[in-house]
Amino acid sequence: MHYRKLGNTGLDVSALSFGASSLGGVFRDIQKEEGIRTVHTAIDMGINLIDVSPYYGLTKAETVLGEALRSIPRNRYVLSTKAGRYGQDEFNFSRNRLIRSAEESMQRLGTDYLDILLLHDIEFGSLEQVLEEGIPALEQLKKSGKIRFFGVSGLPLSIFDVVLSRISLDVILSYCHYSLNDTTLLGLLPMLEQQGTGLINASPLSMGLLSNRDVPKWHPASEDIKAVCRRAAEYCRSNGADIAKLAVQYATANERISTTLVSTANPENIRNNILWTEEPIDERLLKEVLEILKPIDGATWPSGRAEWGGEQAQWNGGL
Repeated sequence: MHYRKLGNTGLDVSALSFGASSLGGVFRDIQKEEGIRTVHTAIDMGINLIDVSPYYGLTKAETVLGEALRSIPRNRYVLSTKAGRYGQDEFNFSRNRLIRSAEESMQRLGTDYLDILLLHDIEFGSLEQVLEEGIPALEQLKKSGKIRFFGVSGLPLSIFDVVLSRISLDVILSYCHYSLNDTTLLGLLPMLEQQGTGLINASPLSMGLLSNRDVPKWHPASEDIKAVCRRAAEYCRSNGADIAKLAVQYATANERISTTLVSTANPENIRNNILWTEEPIDERLLKEVLEILKPIDGATWPSGRAEWGGEQAQWNGGL
């Protein structure tokens, strides 16, 4: 496993990290024991950053993860969780709720401190509340020693411009913007590197667009985007390859991306993901797949409140 610096935090994190949303049954029903074995496999094979949230499975993911970590020495992993999102449409970035949320998460996770705490999907909250209550709450928690580092997460890249133009953050988490079909995250790197802000990249499979499984019905991408991604996946299959492998290799290869989160509750899947990062990428196949995906390169979907200046769909079809 390769390790990289996470901004100016001083943390060395694995190039591939573990997203624990699957432990909450977000993608399928899981047996707790299977989830625990997956966490242990990830850590034993070199992953040291684990990210979770009380939102995933409505606290189930944190609870299962806490049980899995009970037998693992605390210095073997970097623990990141979130606060502010608690249900599909339940957001609260007030100071008191965030501080209480951190305490609740620590209890479920079986720890007396968090390495990283992120405000979860801030584009759905009030800009004013996030800046005037949310960030100060994180600063208070850091000062008290309850958390070591803090930041924000969300889909639209514009939210990071809004926050970073006003305040310094230790870390941000961005998803679906550094993958085979969307590399717009690269445009944010100069600001992050200048400010020393650590970057966690998530969802190299674009929430299931880049896989051999059917895209989830809830996926917000347009039918045109889904169709092009299906075409790319089919091309990989016809060449005896798995587009998920190519996607994970592509996302983790960039040295400027500190770490990339993958989520699974299957020990064999996480083992395969880790082994993929250690294999050389098929450059010919990569070039051909990128060409297939080129018509939708950077295409995204709207997310959050208009006050954040969130991205709208950047591509309207017309293959």
